[in-house]
Amino acid sequence: MNAKLKGTICGVVAAVSYGTNPLGALFLYGEGINAHSVLFYRFLLAGVVLAVLMLARRESFRVAKRELSILCMLGVLFAISSLSLFISFHYMDAGVASTLLFVYPVMVAVMMAVFFREKVSRVTVFSILLALTGIGLLYQGDGGGTLSTAGVLLVMLSSFSYALYIIVVNKSSLTMSPVKLTFYVLLFCVMTVGAHSLLDAKDHVQWLATPAMWGFAWMLALVPTVISLVMMVVAVQLIGSTPTAIMGALEPLTAVIIGVTVFGENVTVRLAAGIALILAAVILIIAGKSFSLRQIRSAIAHARENRLKREGR
Repeated sequence: MNAKLKGTICGVVAAVSYGTNPLGALFLYGEGINAHSVLFYRFLLAGVVLAVLMLARRESFRVAKRELSILCMLGVLFAISSLSLFISFHYMDAGVASTLLFVYPVMVAVMMAVFFREKVSRVTVFSILLALTGIGLLYQGDGGGTLSTAGVLLVMLSSFSYALYIIVVNKSSLTMSPVKLTFYVLLFCVMTVGAHSLLDAKDHVQWLATPAMWGFAWMLALVPTVISLVMMVVAVQLIGSTPTAIMGALEPLTAVIIGVTVFGENVTVRLAAGIALILAAVILIIAGKSFSLRQIRSAIAHARENRLKREGR
């Protein structure tokens, strides 16, 4: 398997896995567990899984001081992104929050272009526009009411910090394995969330009292954390920040599919159109890495010539 295909598959898996966040979070919220506790157990359990994996692979836990500072930055960024997103679930529907979160690929593309002079191709711009249009169609307002300002600001903060996280992973000089990198990121996530919970007297870390609570905590630790973060690191290293971020369009798409299959929501023409546009955007960004616009135009012209010949013109 070549690097581009492997990176693409990892990017898709990362996006779909991360899109399952609301499943575990909303159940635990319904049981009275606060956001700090949900994230604390999510990161702690995921860190334990990765530590066991590193031990099984006999991988060293040693890191240099310079690497530790970068890992600390990544951990704080991801903790901020997760906290702001999970708290936003209290202000708006989780599906809406997950939809708004998708502005982060635009932030990644803009920052990469402005600060690192990465060339933004017309295919990339068109893919972003297609995906954003699809996201807009996926959003279904409840009676035309306005969204919570606090909720929107929290999601924008989540998007911005996640965009920075992706860029730092891409541009840092870290050479360790994705598993080791993710382990230390989660270690600093646990420390950040735990420290922040102490600042709010009403939001300390709570104990999970039932097997169901622990089950959903483990789901959050494994699927949208271990699988998603490890796959995202691999994808960024193989195909870059912008393509990986744009594949994040599959995150809100996953939320829609979960809503239809798990919660029995209806599939409307609007939803179907949004899904089609998002998939088209992802396919375009994947194809755009292999084919230039000139090659695409040439292929279209060649197909047109063949059609005219068959018609005897």
